[in-house]
Amino acid sequence: MHLPDLNVAKDRTSKENVYLDLNENYQKVFKDKKYFLRTYGCQMNVHDSEAIRSYLEALGFTNTEKVEEANVVVLNTCAIRENARDKVVGFLGKCHYLKKNRDDFKIVLAGCMSEQPDFIESILAKHKYIDIVIGTHNIHELPKLLLENFSKQTIEVYSNSDEIIEGMHYERDSKYTAWVNIMYGCDKFCTYCIVPYTRGRERSRKLESIIKEVEELKDKGYLEVTLLGQNVNAYGQDIGESFSHLLECVAKTGIKRVRFVTSHPWNFTDGMLEVISKYDNIMPYIHLPLQSGSDKILKRMNRRYTKEEYLTLFRKMKKMIPNVAITTDIIVGFPGETKEDFEDTLDVVKTCEFDGAYTFIFSPRVGTPAALMEDKTPLKEKEERLQELNTLVNYYSNKSNQKLLGKTVEVLVLGDSEKDESKVYGYTDTMKLVNVSGPKDIIGKIVSVKITDAKSFSLDGEYVKEKIEA
Repeated sequence: MHLPDLNVAKDRTSKENVYLDLNENYQKVFKDKKYFLRTYGCQMNVHDSEAIRSYLEALGFTNTEKVEEANVVVLNTCAIRENARDKVVGFLGKCHYLKKNRDDFKIVLAGCMSEQPDFIESILAKHKYIDIVIGTHNIHELPKLLLENFSKQTIEVYSNSDEIIEGMHYERDSKYTAWVNIMYGCDKFCTYCIVPYTRGRERSRKLESIIKEVEELKDKGYLEVTLLGQNVNAYGQDIGESFSHLLECVAKTGIKRVRFVTSHPWNFTDGMLEVISKYDNIMPYIHLPLQSGSDKILKRMNRRYTKEEYLTLFRKMKKMIPNVAITTDIIVGFPGETKEDFEDTLDVVKTCEFDGAYTFIFSPRVGTPAALMEDKTPLKEKEERLQELNTLVNYYSNKSNQKLLGKTVEVLVLGDSEKDESKVYGYTDTMKLVNVSGPKDIIGKIVSVKITDAKSFSLDGEYVKEKIEA
């Protein structure tokens, strides 16, 4: 198997592919070797891991789920949440133990943590046994680094580049749904967020490259693509394009389902809503992070919108896309948040009745402005606020799901249900999880399902034979 050709675009210009054909060397060095890959964090990290897996398998490695059997351990890390960082550091301890008596055991630290110089300096001081550190922008360099490292060279890689890699190959987790990166980085600089420092500034891929990737996925039998970016609806601002135009072009490929994440309210336009409402294959599901319902806290977060502006956009979405499901992100306990500020957040949740929400207690990230803000609220009070918020969110999530009881909906079936081995699972157009009673041969198809039970986080349903799409 040969490594895929890559085109590296620097400053929006194409470069020749970055590899010579070294497959002979790869076969000698990596014969009979195994890899273990663990992913932490968001959808972007999951998609990055698909690229990492592709490179490792192109080199000749085979996958193992047992870290003890691996010759290479890759930890694709997240810098957003403190608990993700703690899990990485904890797992490194286990890797160190395994490495002590094995010369052929290599440890690769990848992902967002690798883009934080202060963190890398401190972690390498404590964990000197790490062999390779590779940033989010340099995944395409992994084959060369592994080859050199297994040849007894010590390599550490730091990256904060503005390269755009076209032609990346992915060993995708699913045969039916696929992530498609359309842009990288973020320019919003929310005061709590580390992303602009780990993923860099906003950089858009060429529209024709994205469309080509979607068309190739469609030809391979994929039914759904999710357009992916840290701030997906800011696509094209750096190259004279727009997200609404891209979204329409993707819809016109005829692929069965189109989704996108994650949107920033500040960049959402009427043109985007018009395109979504125009095409049946653009799913009526929007993830629209709120973060806080308090104008004071929104300003401290540097979110660039007010509570009323968010609600105006929300109402517009509901009007233009009547069947739309909207989910959100909310942070509680941000520095300076009072009980009154928290009540403003609850007020927005009650007004919007979100279909679901990802809720978090504020977690300070070193290097962000919010980490330096005075924070007087006790952790116990923050936990109580989170519990109150989750109770409200779950109430409205359940209420939304109850509306589907007895109705027949289309579900893209993706695999065996974790809840019940006799069932399969999939998602509605509005991104609701459904556990389906039906035959295994409907996996990988869009089928009609009658909803028989509704809970806060999932639905149960029965396969209806009359309608089926491949």
